[in-house]
Amino acid sequence: MEPDRQHSTSADVYDDMRQGLVIGRFDAGEKLRSEILREQYDCSASTIREVLFRLSCDGLVNFIDQKGFRVPHITLDDLREIAEMRIMLECEGAARSIEHGDIHWEAGLTAAHHKLRHIEHKLRTTGQMGSNVTVWCAAEWEFHRSLISACGSEFLLELHRNVYDRFRLGLLTLMKGYAFREKGIEEHEAILQAALDRDPDLCARKIRDHLMKNLEEPFVSQYVKP
Repeated sequence: MEPDRQHSTSADVYDDMRQGLVIGRFDAGEKLRSEILREQYDCSASTIREVLFRLSCDGLVNFIDQKGFRVPHITLDDLREIAEMRIMLECEGAARSIEHGDIHWEAGLTAAHHKLRHIEHKLRTTGQMGSNVTVWCAAEWEFHRSLISACGSEFLLELHRNVYDRFRLGLLTLMKGYAFREKGIEEHEAILQAALDRDPDLCARKIRDHLMKNLEEPFVSQYVKP
């Protein structure tokens, strides 16, 4: 990780490190050394401590007494539990958005899906993740956020963001960054169509199907060794 910043603010460092964690820039169990981060971000030691404590409060970093801050080791069982919480929040947010969302919500959701589909088709065609992982993760987040954006609850949106990031962190660290599934393209399409058809029950089923497919065999066995 070599962020191109000079005299980074606390907000800069927090945003960049949070993004790095959820796109798999760090390895599970990796120690986050404040002296190294301070040099990379060209900021004070107090700024790094503040950011690391904020990330630990978000559940994205672990603080171990006498050992400092580390990227969490997330097991497959942990990830299943996080997935269930994400499903609960996303299904509720989608149901409320389907009920209250207007044409602007539909347009935003459709646009987010169009961007995501373009990137996912490119990944399927080329088979290359590499630098594309950042763009893909951002587009995936934008789609799922747009899906629940008309729910009318800032608290639900805040909770969803935290659980979403913890899910992505677990998925990409557990599977060493290779969390793209080709069938996800059709699954996202099904979620979009159910939402535009204003069918909350079908949308909920498609959300659950999509998220839990990430944790099923044989996909998991490709990356998670016993």
